[in-house]
Amino acid sequence: MKLIVGLGNPELRYAGTRHNIGFEVIDHLARQSSASFSSGKGNYRFTKIAAPGGPLILAKPMTYMNLSGHAVVAAMNFYKIQRHELLVICDDVNIPLGTIRIRSKGSAGGQNGLKHIIESLGSEEFARLRVGVGTENLPVSLSSFVLSKFSDDEKKTVEKVIPVCMDAVLAFASHDIGYAMNHYNRADI
Repeated sequence: MKLIVGLGNPELRYAGTRHNIGFEVIDHLARQSSASFSSGKGNYRFTKIAAPGGPLILAKPMTYMNLSGHAVVAAMNFYKIQRHELLVICDDVNIPLGTIRIRSKGSAGGQNGLKHIIESLGSEEFARLRVGVGTENLPVSLSSFVLSKFSDDEKKTVEKVIPVCMDAVLAFASHDIGYAMNHYNRADI
């Protein structure tokens, strides 16, 4: 069993924002399996889906981005998930819109949700799928930028990248992080 966590902010006003791209990927995976979310044994919502390689637990922290680690640790403890069975999906302003980067470990890279997960786990040793939401000219206020909604043109790009993210998650689930990295870390999505 593997745990796939999509990061975002829980309130409806954050739906469709750059910061909630992790939630969007998780929601699409759940819809594809006709699965619905329930409250978890912690401050997260979850559902289980069948996937090649075994069942997946899809989780969305309800703690807001900056405190995501609490929900991730609670879900890992409840389901007895090891760090190598965890994949976190989040936005990244340093990657161009429509590009993804998969890593087996690493720093937070300025992403506050990842930062809190690293602090909560006491380790950078977990997989992450970063979804690019950046532009060539990032504004001075990054918090306003990541909490802004995608433009109509940007939504078209997001609609193309979400299925690729879903495929990358399933590659991680059925193979491993190395396989997912080799097949999905490319710029031509």
